[in-house]
Amino acid sequence: MPQADQAAALSATLRTVNDLACWVSEVAFAHGVPREYELRKHTYPRLKAEGLGAQAAQHTIKKVRDAYTTLKANIRAGNLGKPTSKRRRKAESTPIRFRPDAAQPYDDRCLSWQYDQQTVSIWTLDGRVKNVPFVCSPDALKVLQQYRKGESDLIERDGVFYLIATCEVPEAETYEPDGFIGVDLGIVNIATTSTGYQAAGRALNRYRQRQLALRAKLQKKRTKSAKRRLKARVRKEARHAANTNHIISKTIVTEAERTGRGLSLEELKGIRNRVRLRKPQRVALHSWAFAQLGDFIVYKAKRAGVPVVFVDPGYTSQTCAECGHVDKRNRVNQELFICRGCGVVAHADRNASHNIATRGESVWNGGRESRAPATP
Repeated sequence: MPQADQAAALSATLRTVNDLACWVSEVAFAHGVPREYELRKHTYPRLKAEGLGAQAAQHTIKKVRDAYTTLKANIRAGNLGKPTSKRRRKAESTPIRFRPDAAQPYDDRCLSWQYDQQTVSIWTLDGRVKNVPFVCSPDALKVLQQYRKGESDLIERDGVFYLIATCEVPEAETYEPDGFIGVDLGIVNIATTSTGYQAAGRALNRYRQRQLALRAKLQKKRTKSAKRRLKARVRKEARHAANTNHIISKTIVTEAERTGRGLSLEELKGIRNRVRLRKPQRVALHSWAFAQLGDFIVYKAKRAGVPVVFVDPGYTSQTCAECGHVDKRNRVNQELFICRGCGVVAHADRNASHNIATRGESVWNGGRESRAPATP
């Protein structure tokens, strides 16, 4: 929460370092993206001449080199498409650019925290700016005091400054689970557990449809007021979805911790590339934040000491949890499951969650250390 003069210094610093980062990126691209030490030889003198401190110059160079490392990893993983795709060719043929308000890393030499006063002292091009107040929740302040470690990132978003601090919170000791709770993830029902909890996705899906229609309406108008409203709604849908995922993941982890059981999740990595859908269904699939929900469950479980395993989701929706009979016709529709073998009738997602729980227990038992007595 900087004062006007402090905000001006922070904003000018961010724009300068990101403009210089774009220049460093051009130099790196022209020299075939050399290693960080070699790139420093080509760029460090000018960065110092432009007014950057030693640490700020080093961080700017490292930020550029890390960006190219990430780009290379994405290309290798196929995230930018095939070698002939337009997106990949563009990424490989031009230097990486940095937004004027992009994040700039700060270490403990450039940034110091005063937790009692809730202020920071931070380096800028105009010198060290002291007594800059910051705000956060009481719980976040406790985490900062106990676990903050390493670098922090300064960003500016819509005229507001944020410090993103890195905190290394130790994991709780994992207990021996008394069974597993299976979690079936979906679009109609965001999460269904084998204990009976069900997080319906109707409200979130309708919210997304309203936002999509509103964006299309505003984009079609193309007036100044419409553009202003579009800008104000940036990231609103993502924040709403993230808040929903936080609530769902906290509920699931709390139930597992309370009952002393572990969590069994589906391994859904790459599902967007595997699944083929009609065009009207693609928006729903690509808006589905299943990876974020899985990440939230995993990190909350680690803090609580709840064991988590990932299982193959194949045929979980077609397998009867009672008799194990597998048949595509068992899944009558989205909600209804009727086993062709034993005739059991169940909710389709609930049945799948029981299968996931069973597989999770098998994975856990297959991977843990044997406690059988030694053979004499």
